[in-house]
Amino acid sequence: MATPLTADRLLAALRAEGVTVVEHPGWRTNNRNHMGPWGPVHGVMIHHTVTSGTASSVDLCFNGHSRLPGPLCHGVIAKDGTVHLVGNGRTNHAGSGDDDVLRAVIAERELPPDNETNTDGNRHFYGFEPINLGDGKDPWPAAQLLAIERAAAAVCRAHGWGARSVIGHLEWQPGKVDPRGFTMDSMRDRIGKRLNPDPVPAKPTAPKPKPPAAKPPAKPRPSAPRYEPYPGAAFFRVGRSSPVITAMGKRLVAEGCSRYSVGPGPKWSGADRQSYAAWQRKLGYTGTDADGIPGKTSWDRLKVPNV
Repeated sequence: MATPLTADRLLAALRAEGVTVVEHPGWRTNNRNHMGPWGPVHGVMIHHTVTSGTASSVDLCFNGHSRLPGPLCHGVIAKDGTVHLVGNGRTNHAGSGDDDVLRAVIAERELPPDNETNTDGNRHFYGFEPINLGDGKDPWPAAQLLAIERAAAAVCRAHGWGARSVIGHLEWQPGKVDPRGFTMDSMRDRIGKRLNPDPVPAKPTAPKPKPPAAKPPAKPRPSAPRYEPYPGAAFFRVGRSSPVITAMGKRLVAEGCSRYSVGPGPKWSGADRQSYAAWQRKLGYTGTDADGIPGKTSWDRLKVPNV
């Protein structure tokens, strides 16, 4: 369960990811919160505007129209890659969709077919509207695709989500086709590589000469310690049982952050969350940033041994 980003945190996350951002006047208070709840948030949804022209598309997404009041998304992504922020809070972009898809997004697993409209998506998804006619002919410039990748990755990184938390409107609501012109699998692949870039391969070195016969062979160097990779925020939920949680708890005890009366054990519990919140506070996090749900940065610094 994730609390929505504040306007300042959303803006900072986008800029930190290299996104060129334009703040449309009034975007911080432009929302549909009076029509229903905003959050908990679980993912990012990508659309297309079915319009052309930056200024007119931004105005439409900010104000909406007679049949669909604005804002119609959180950010409009122009052809040149600029992201125009038009909404902050609940926006009219996702509509009703499939609860099975929502559960798959939360678990970050393969999406099932979207064949129902029984769940409010405006409550749970950030929305980005790239400018495109959606006719299969209007091009998608490289700068625009890069901005979609960066904007979605920025929100995922801020929440500790993986690339499977990003979906297209066509994967959420039956009958929708957006975004049309690229596949969401290809975009998720780009986002995943941005969130978890491949390590740079080491340069080849010349073979070392053999030691003289009279000298004993050199002892092999001990292998570097291996740590558990960050499993994603959705991993830490009530009922989850895993040796990874036990290993995490032992590290929290070693760091002086134990809130356990008995344990730690393999099942995620309130004591685990309280102990992890103590670790987040030790790292300097405060408020909702120290909510006890592991994020990637604090997890990597905890160095949970591989199990």
